[in-house]
Amino acid sequence: MAEDRKAYMIKDDNLGEVRIADEVVAIIAGLAATEVEGVSSMAGNITNELVSKLGMKNLSKGIKVEVADGVVNVDVALNIAFGYAIPDVSAKVQERVKTAIENMTGLEVRRVDIRIAAVDLGKKNHRS
Repeated sequence: MAEDRKAYMIKDDNLGEVRIADEVVAIIAGLAATEVEGVSSMAGNITNELVSKLGMKNLSKGIKVEVADGVVNVDVALNIAFGYAIPDVSAKVQERVKTAIENMTGLEVRRVDIRIAAVDLGKKNHRS
């Protein structure tokens, strides 16, 4: 089987091998991050309404994934909605991304670094 540009082996036995492309890990991270309340969008990403038209690949923008020996380090750049506490939202994103990658791939997540790229003034926090 030809080697993928960047794919990570998660299984190799008598039935065959399973590889996960780095783009897939990045998409999982992007989807998990955008599910957190207070995250407006991924930095450098399109809005969620356009994802269905342009494809899932765009969810990996703003995500950098490094995998070595089955251990993942993720950098997430996101835009936060105005009015949300950055430390709280960041902690939730870190946990959600870690859990999603580990559950879906079986890879261990060592680090999830968050970079707040912008504050979205159009999506204000309406909580009291």
